[in-house]
Amino acid sequence: MAGKIRSPWAVLGLGIITLGIYSLYWQYAMFEEMKDYSGTGIGGGLGLVFAIFLSIVNVFLMPSEVGNLYAAEGQMKPVTGLTGFWTLLPIVGGLVWLWKVQGHLNQYWLSHGAARA
Repeated sequence: MAGKIRSPWAVLGLGIITLGIYSLYWQYAMFEEMKDYSGTGIGGGLGLVFAIFLSIVNVFLMPSEVGNLYAAEGQMKPVTGLTGFWTLLPIVGGLVWLWKVQGHLNQYWLSHGAARA
């Protein structure tokens, strides 16, 4: 079953409003949905552990796993682990990263039958 479509604006806004708690949930859910769908990846539990204790890992790992979903179907990877380097740009880098990762995962889910929210 395809994962959930999430608005990058909602992810950003809820992350700010909840002082980062939604961001932890979001990372858990993203990794869990990707593993449930593909059978590969680290899954939500380990993704949450990294988010809490070593968050820099997820900055590179999450786009890598999104790209791997595309690659498993013979498509070009729209995002890779290198996408994590966007976060090095002050202020806008994290926003670009979020839009790239969530946007491409949304496109993937839509192409696999997910309903638009």
